[in-house]
Amino acid sequence: MSQEKPLKFVSLLGSLRKASFNAIVARNLASLAPTHVEISALGSVGEIPHYDADLQAHGFPDAVVAMGKAISAADALIIVTPEYNYSVPGALKNALDWLSRLPDTPVAGKPVAILTASPGAIGGARAQYHLRQILVFLDGRVLNKPEVMIGQAPSRLDPENDSITDADTRSLISAQLAALAKMTANQG
Repeated sequence: MSQEKPLKFVSLLGSLRKASFNAIVARNLASLAPTHVEISALGSVGEIPHYDADLQAHGFPDAVVAMGKAISAADALIIVTPEYNYSVPGALKNALDWLSRLPDTPVAGKPVAILTASPGAIGGARAQYHLRQILVFLDGRVLNKPEVMIGQAPSRLDPENDSITDADTRSLISAQLAALAKMTANQG
């Protein structure tokens, strides 16, 4: 039996709230990943100032440079985000705007998985579609299936225990991470 190559993934959280449903999902990714996949969290999108070309003219903020380096060094990127007003949160869009301006765009050619969680029935689907459009410009290689849109999140996640309680949701996330690992391994 062949040993699978170790892979390093990074996760980018689009929510600022510590107890958000999406933060719970992001913090549980490593426990649901294949054994040969290591997942670490990137810095908070809240640490990045509003994009301003005048600010960029004086150099990139340290938080942007650090995030860009971590994404570049990773084998794949996982974005976990809520849906705000039928789209992505402004703080996440701002972080992606900054990242797109780095000299070597770290998302270009990078395998990317998207996960969303929402109290609503469709689980952040509209945010995912807008994020996919943004990632086209960034030249990210978005994993198409399986999609993870966690609807009715309060019945599937437990904020008190910081856990994903629904077995089907855990299984779907595991399947997505396995598919991302396969896509990443096959990109060579």
